[in-house]
Amino acid sequence: MICMSKFDVSRYERDPMDDKLKRVYVPMTETAFYILFHLQEERHGYDITQKTKQVTAGQVVISPGTMYGTLSKMEKDGLIRFVREEDKRKFYRITETGREILDIELARIERLYRNSKGGSYGD
Repeated sequence: MICMSKFDVSRYERDPMDDKLKRVYVPMTETAFYILFHLQEERHGYDITQKTKQVTAGQVVISPGTMYGTLSKMEKDGLIRFVREEDKRKFYRITETGREILDIELARIERLYRNSKGGSYGD
């Protein structure tokens, strides 16, 4: 049996919608990754941009157009949900589907890292 570490992707392979989302989002762009990653907590777009810049030491900068276009698409696809609006800022949070897609991407990145260090798929 092949094990994907703590991220077991086999449970996501039955739903055709999940298959469609996997084709669209995996492998994931850096923008999509950081949006889903940061939306494990309720945040607005500008906050996501600032957090991304902070955790990447300025190496990843998400432009407003890219940020808000991606947020809109992810909301439509059910990966994130609108939570509330405050001071003209829309706050979002990751959904269960978004968490599943993020877990699949994390497993893919983990596998790439292991392989780069000489490990194999099942390690």
